[in-house]
Amino acid sequence: MTTASVSKKNFLVRFLTMNTSNEAGGRDLPLWRQSLLQLLTLIIALEVLFPIMYIVTLSFSSSSARPSTLQLIPREISFVAYQQVLDRPTANPVTFIELLRNSFFLSFGVGALALLVAVTAAYAFSRFKFKLRQVLMIMVFIPLLMPGVGLSTPLYLLMNSFRITECAPGVIAVNPFTTCDAAGKLLFNLRDSLLGVGIAMISGALPFAVWNLKGYLDTIPRELEEAAAIDGANPNQVFYLIVLPLAVPQLAVTFFLGFIGHWQEFVLPWLFLTKPGDYTLSMTLYNMVGQYANAIPWNRFSAFAVIVALPVAITYIALQKYITSGLTTGAVKG
Repeated sequence: MTTASVSKKNFLVRFLTMNTSNEAGGRDLPLWRQSLLQLLTLIIALEVLFPIMYIVTLSFSSSSARPSTLQLIPREISFVAYQQVLDRPTANPVTFIELLRNSFFLSFGVGALALLVAVTAAYAFSRFKFKLRQVLMIMVFIPLLMPGVGLSTPLYLLMNSFRITECAPGVIAVNPFTTCDAAGKLLFNLRDSLLGVGIAMISGALPFAVWNLKGYLDTIPRELEEAAAIDGANPNQVFYLIVLPLAVPQLAVTFFLGFIGHWQEFVLPWLFLTKPGDYTLSMTLYNMVGQYANAIPWNRFSAFAVIVALPVAITYIALQKYITSGLTTGAVKG
């Protein structure tokens, strides 16, 4: 082998193994491995962005017919579909503001109440020693192993059993505590209300929230609480002034993950609610899908889908700093 070939080989080896990241710390990656990882990342990004680009393109179309060709770049910029959705989403006598209010009530309200209950329960499991502590923690974890739709039947029967009935003028019966001797006028059914759906959703959100927060609270040093107690802080002050500020990143992560699930929740509202005035955005989006594909107003359907996705994106951007730190902080305990 000649000297020139050895030099050439050495050049190729140096070229394929050189580090182009310009990072002082971390692991050095050769050029071929960096190129392979970047190519893989681009493929994943294109796969994720493909349906989003297609839906956005359809939402800017002025025609409600199904497109005959695949379009990823809008040929026109029309906001007719957005205006139609905001003016009258479906044929039901309900406005977009009412749908937005219902979805916001379920997503934000359920997320906030579940977080409030979960953080206190997780703190009790993390810091206090009491009887049946492990058994109760396992019982909290068991619902996570079951599909959410599997719990819909018992929740339906439980919520449906609570009713307020007017037996006669001035005589009110609250089932299941009191009942009417004869058939009365139904005034309120917990199952067919946003309150009942919210209670059912809270029962499904609590197990994950407690399990997620308990693991994070275990990583907070107990010495900080002991030092605060020595300085004269009572247990409530320790919890609110020491523990909660340190747990803000994980609280944001738990709330955001719950907010996504609650905002897009479809099964429980669809099974429980019957009045169009209580419908949510996800239920209305489903109602826009007809029996035949050609009858679906594709531009309005796409515009409505984009509008439904915007609050999740805005919430993520607002909580991005806390979400990023909450997902990484506490991953390694030591």
